[in-house]
Amino acid sequence: MKNIVIAGCGVLGTQIAFQTAFYGYDVTLYDISDDVLGNGRASLVALGERYATDMAASPAQIAETLARIRMTDALETALANADLLIESIPEVLDIKIDFYKRAAGSAPAKTIFATNTSTLLPSQIADATGRPDRFLALHFANEIWKRNTAEVMAHPATDQATFDTVVAFAGSIGMVTLPIGKEQPGYITNSLVVPWVTAALKLWADEVADFKSIDKCWMISTGSRFAPFMLVDIGGMNTAYHLCDNLATAQNEPLLAKVANRIKTEFLEKGKFGVATGEGFYRYPDPEYLNQNFLSQ
Repeated sequence: MKNIVIAGCGVLGTQIAFQTAFYGYDVTLYDISDDVLGNGRASLVALGERYATDMAASPAQIAETLARIRMTDALETALANADLLIESIPEVLDIKIDFYKRAAGSAPAKTIFATNTSTLLPSQIADATGRPDRFLALHFANEIWKRNTAEVMAHPATDQATFDTVVAFAGSIGMVTLPIGKEQPGYITNSLVVPWVTAALKLWADEVADFKSIDKCWMISTGSRFAPFMLVDIGGMNTAYHLCDNLATAQNEPLLAKVANRIKTEFLEKGKFGVATGEGFYRYPDPEYLNQNFLSQ
């Protein structure tokens, strides 16, 4: 395992790329256009600043990490010598299936495919990969360098050697590996987090309470310093939208459809994508919840 390709330079894609390069791998970051890659470049530079603060990374380490990452909008070029492809593109099944069909025709036979999907099952995608025995799910938490879990989930046709190779790779980039015994939508993390976040979003969308009141209630009543709308901002509004839109369809849940619609009209259509763009539910880089008086107001 030497040449790692990350498909998708959104919030998690850029984090996975940076973390992988930080631990010495050669990384290619792929996305569909140079404009999108431009945003990815800015995110990588910002991640260097986060690693300096949170990981005590030196300027030399950051420079070496960035030098190990190349970027391209040509999928065939990206995959030419890939040992591992980690896909982190939008949570839309048709988009993922189309991507894997294209990747299957470009990647060499040796390449292992791994999806970072948060909500879909690898068995829903496996046939499109053209290599179901060399395909599985590898899920990272947001802020990968601090919340360093890697959930590895096979589907029934995944070869054991593929599973073991990906577990070893995840450990080599500083992750605590969490093998999943069988397919489970949401793995461990999102099986716990998604009901929590969607419950908060439904309260907000149904105008039961405003988002600050919901966050304050959670923080005060549980003693936690972390609350649901903070997580939505960090994960990005696109992620929250696709999650709620998918669940609304799967569960025939009108209130989740209302959540998705409000996120679309009040945030996405106004260019408010969360922390990445400086505004989501809160404004960044100095969100109100970091104010020492937040819980007493």
